[in-house]
Amino acid sequence: MQKASLFENLEFNETKVAVSVLLKTSNSSEVRILLKKDQVMKEHQAPFPIVIEVFDGAIQFGVNGENQTLNRGDIISLDASVPHDLKGISDSIIRLTIHKNDTIERINSIK
Repeated sequence: MQKASLFENLEFNETKVAVSVLLKTSNSSEVRILLKKDQVMKEHQAPFPIVIEVFDGAIQFGVNGENQTLNRGDIISLDASVPHDLKGISDSIIRLTIHKNDTIERINSIK
């Protein structure tokens, strides 16, 4: 059994999106993304399906050039290789579920 908290040790970064692995299972990794208001994760693609849940705040979520607002409690899934981007509407805590073979380094490389 593993335990983690989305709300402990929150350290928003003024200059870049803060990304950290909360825990790993045999099938996936649970990642926390701290996105400040107006911070952007440019368009990118994941090599495996992902699930994104907004735990606090609100983001603009772009998929294939179409934007939608995701608010606290909203959850969305994407298939592999779907272009998407994120922008903070407000300071936001996001939970990202990635495949066990995906890496935090790939996520951190998104500028």
